[in-house]
Amino acid sequence: MPELPEVETVRRGLAPAMENAVIAKLELNRPDLRFPLPENFASAVEGRRIVSLGRRAKYLLIELEDDLTIISHLGMSGSFRIADETLGDFHYPRSKDGKHDHVVFHLVREGAPLRVIYNDPRRFGFMHLWKRSELDLYPAFAGLGPEPTGNALDATYLAARFAGKAQPLKGALLDQTVIAGLGNIYVCEALWRSHLSPRRAAGSLVTPTGRPKKELLLLTDAIRDVIADAIAAGGSSLRDHIQTDGSLGYFQHSFSVYDQEGKPCRTPGCGGTVARITQAGRSTFFCPRCQK
Repeated sequence: MPELPEVETVRRGLAPAMENAVIAKLELNRPDLRFPLPENFASAVEGRRIVSLGRRAKYLLIELEDDLTIISHLGMSGSFRIADETLGDFHYPRSKDGKHDHVVFHLVREGAPLRVIYNDPRRFGFMHLWKRSELDLYPAFAGLGPEPTGNALDATYLAARFAGKAQPLKGALLDQTVIAGLGNIYVCEALWRSHLSPRRAAGSLVTPTGRPKKELLLLTDAIRDVIADAIAAGGSSLRDHIQTDGSLGYFQHSFSVYDQEGKPCRTPGCGGTVARITQAGRSTFFCPRCQK
């Protein structure tokens, strides 16, 4: 499943083509993806200008004029590609099969036509329509924590959420009501960078008076840094993810612990070996020697 950096990579790739374009036609080649497509989807959006492309957690937000937003989730195999002579015709192996081109945005931008195509072989992705002014009421967004890239995420905030918790740190960080969009890969990487064990109690990073300990300050910085590095690298490109211009992201080559079971820990002077354990049904990768 694409994580936050992958979705942000897609957003940044699509923005130059889609922002300020008008949806001349929305071509729907099937009535549903993971869920039925919105009722009267095409007629609701045709003729509207795309104001901006945003993101909330792992969801892409195509924000239209007149207070309307298309909420898109990529699922396991969903992707967008831009097909237009003026911008380049971007293709890559898994999206060449037209039978998986389920939604086609026929756009007009600066007087020139272009197409943005949503392709999804497994159809685990979906699209919904929602009022932009009421996005906080969208069921998947209700109760979401702050973005890991935003100013609201700091050690003081995490201390308030972790205080008194015996829950393992890994599980506490995956709780989307604590931090929105932070997934398994980048939790493992952030914990390794801050030398914290995924099995450690979340509350152990908070003082008796509710203040963040030094370890929590380091963890907060590590979360921000690992997400920033992944976005800069174009996401992880795990499994099906690929950028809108057809080029692979390459952050997976920088993974220090995720999927590195049995390999030497990269912490200088550690000498440990990366291990894998299962927590709440998810694989956790960490170094038992330097992560305490």
